[in-house]
Amino acid sequence: MKQITDTLVMIRPVNFRMNEETAVNNYFQKSTSDLQATVNIKAQEEFDAFVKKLKGVGVNIIVIDDIATQDTPDSIFPNNWVSFHENGDVALYPMFAKNRRKERREDIFEKIEAEGRLIRNFVDYTSAELENVFLEGTGSLILDRENRKAYCALSPRADEDLIIEFCEDFEYTPVIFNAYQSHEGKRLPIYHTNVMMCVAEEFAVICLDTIDDKKELKLVADSLVQDGKEIITISEEQMNNFAGNMLQVQGENEKFLVMSKTAHDSLTEKQIQSIEKHCKILSSDLSTIETHGGGSARCMLAEVFIPKAI
Repeated sequence: MKQITDTLVMIRPVNFRMNEETAVNNYFQKSTSDLQATVNIKAQEEFDAFVKKLKGVGVNIIVIDDIATQDTPDSIFPNNWVSFHENGDVALYPMFAKNRRKERREDIFEKIEAEGRLIRNFVDYTSAELENVFLEGTGSLILDRENRKAYCALSPRADEDLIIEFCEDFEYTPVIFNAYQSHEGKRLPIYHTNVMMCVAEEFAVICLDTIDDKKELKLVADSLVQDGKEIITISEEQMNNFAGNMLQVQGENEKFLVMSKTAHDSLTEKQIQSIEKHCKILSSDLSTIETHGGGSARCMLAEVFIPKAI
């Protein structure tokens, strides 16, 4: 199994704004006085520049336009509702926000198949929404595909029973823990695991300070060390600047750790050197998307591992 891919699905926004339905437990979102139309235009500009940079290093990007009439402000973050796997399976996930459920679109799979990929089977967890049970894709699940481990911080958007069901279906070992952030003087659950950790081929970037329970902290750290990953730790402040929201991808001739400019700017020289021992860094300005959407570079990228049709 490969850990990284050279093909990504990205959804170009048409109605991007701060989603009031997700703001209840996504403490990374911030409201501003900017007009919605202005926010959407800025988000489109950031999106287009990001796509151009990725394509420029040889990453294959399948760009799909959002549908204006659907009013899906978070469509720019497709990794929360779908994941694509090497055996040809596609997983569909139950979403916490009702207005995000419309992001799941059949025509997206038709476009992926038109790109020469063979989808064999859908594994659909979305009926869990009827019971108010959620698991938001590779926002919630950090997949170590090579070592068959699924790291997941529990939250209102990541249900333990559903994590275990996913792991049984896809043959992963669950590594389940609790991760918190300080918000208005309280320690509150982090909404998505992928803002506090990233697992690459040879290393992991992780905010260990978010794991308050010492046994759980040891469980996660030992698991990464056991698989030979170099642990590059970030602070909670760096996490708040999206330094955990990264993804390693395969370019034409080399590998890249993809992140936002905000994340890159927050890293120390030593952390950058640790990353660059393994791969280059590719960063792009996503400040409007981060501020209003509460997600960053990794959230915008749905990795395609579906095999090519012979």
